[in-house]
Amino acid sequence: MTKTLNQADLAHFTGTQQWYRHAINRNILYTDGARYVAQAGDAYWLLDEIALTQANKPLIAVEKFQVWKLTVNDDSSALLQCEDGNGNFLATKKIKHTDFPLSEITLWLENNVIMLPSER
Repeated sequence: MTKTLNQADLAHFTGTQQWYRHAINRNILYTDGARYVAQAGDAYWLLDEIALTQANKPLIAVEKFQVWKLTVNDDSSALLQCEDGNGNFLATKKIKHTDFPLSEITLWLENNVIMLPSER
């Protein structure tokens, strides 16, 4: 699949028409924008990371608002960080290799819904 994700396209998401239920963690929903990121960026793994953290790390899951930021390095490694919206880091994960097409992206999880910040 050719990755067609670009930063300009993300600005078009200002709400959602539909919610999608995560396949593994059924308590997590995601919006049209998050789905677009997963499809166009071939990055369902990113939604999985966020959703599975909610299932496996109860100290993070209790935070009703979370900011997830993926930063891709020049060597194709990446860093995925979660914070509480007030600058307090909750989790950090090093990713050895990714072909995610953007240098960075931020997703929010609010009340068990993964979304782009513009969709709030």
